[in-house]
Amino acid sequence: MSDRIPALELATRMGSFCKIMDQQCSEWKMAVIFSKINLLYFTGSMPEGMLVIERENGATLWIRRGYERALEESAFPVIKPMNSYRDAAQAYAQLPAEVYLETEFVPLAMFQRFQKHFTVYSYKPLDFQIAQTRSVKSAWELSFMEKAGAIHQRVLEELVPGLLREGITETDLAAEMYPVMVKEGHQGCVRFGMHDTEMALGQLGFGESSLHPTNFDGPGGNRGMGIAVPSFGNRNRKLKKGDLVFVDVAVAVNGYHSDKTMTYMYGKSLPDEVIAIHQQCVDVQDRVAELLVPGNFPEVIYETIMAGLSPEFQQNFMGFGGHQVKFLGHGIGLTVDEYPVLAKGFKESLQENMVFAVEPKKGIKGIGMVGIENTFIVTPEGGRCITGPNPGLIFVE
Repeated sequence: MSDRIPALELATRMGSFCKIMDQQCSEWKMAVIFSKINLLYFTGSMPEGMLVIERENGATLWIRRGYERALEESAFPVIKPMNSYRDAAQAYAQLPAEVYLETEFVPLAMFQRFQKHFTVYSYKPLDFQIAQTRSVKSAWELSFMEKAGAIHQRVLEELVPGLLREGITETDLAAEMYPVMVKEGHQGCVRFGMHDTEMALGQLGFGESSLHPTNFDGPGGNRGMGIAVPSFGNRNRKLKKGDLVFVDVAVAVNGYHSDKTMTYMYGKSLPDEVIAIHQQCVDVQDRVAELLVPGNFPEVIYETIMAGLSPEFQQNFMGFGGHQVKFLGHGIGLTVDEYPVLAKGFKESLQENMVFAVEPKKGIKGIGMVGIENTFIVTPEGGRCITGPNPGLIFVE
């Protein structure tokens, strides 16, 4: 399958977005999209520019840098060059007083430069409407997510055990994993919607390194390379027999991600009580997957699962110490962190072909972070896993 987004796919996405805007923002007249990920989604290219969507007159992709490339790779119908916002503004004889923007992305200075020539007086957010549009994947999108999932399964379930050896550092393991992942088909970069978030590979740690507090909104920990780079593993922590190995990484193909966490027991088995706690996490994953059917509600799934866990098990569940997160999984697609989230407050019902990374995990003092994560497609029969069936805690001699 070509990595070029088909014209019909682009038209369907734009139609879905405009329908949602009509339903939720009945007064809207103009929406402007700046972020490259959303430009990719709606136009099939990632230029430096903006997509201006008029309710009555359709949409135009204006490009400051990357115009020739966009003409080559995009099936979007209306693409025009601009040197500045001034050039684009001249094409609009009458502007609305209010414009809809990606308020989670657009810096104030960018909006002020835009507003200098597009003399709108106020703005409203369209982030939620875009998130809703992107949350339901097409067959075309799912094909790339399934490819990512197959790479995930092969790398974490089959290849990583061969990289583990006594004395290897966390950083060296990460550095050896990266080319393996790329060779298998990973695009080489991972993207997040969360503001100012960077991650070259994922979270990786031996033993209690996987409990180390981070600024990342997830249950796992990571000591990282240092203060300036709190990721990619630590240069000084070496693998030794009896260690728990925690690997939480994303894989992407043609922009689309899957997410998976796999754990390993190096050299000797962990205590039975630790294995039992890990198995409880796997059981939670399986129960969540059963509930990933159209019509169910993320909030209800979260509350149902949490109500079934004992207070003792909930201690250090989905984090360690004071660093617990309040979700069981998250949407995933062009970014790792997409709408909706399996958490309180998410009351819109699930739709077929939404995709979730489900990640029940629990921190154990002296051991590390046990648990699992896999990526599931919402189907009428429940969540269909695309990242492999292995329950984790793979024993590596």
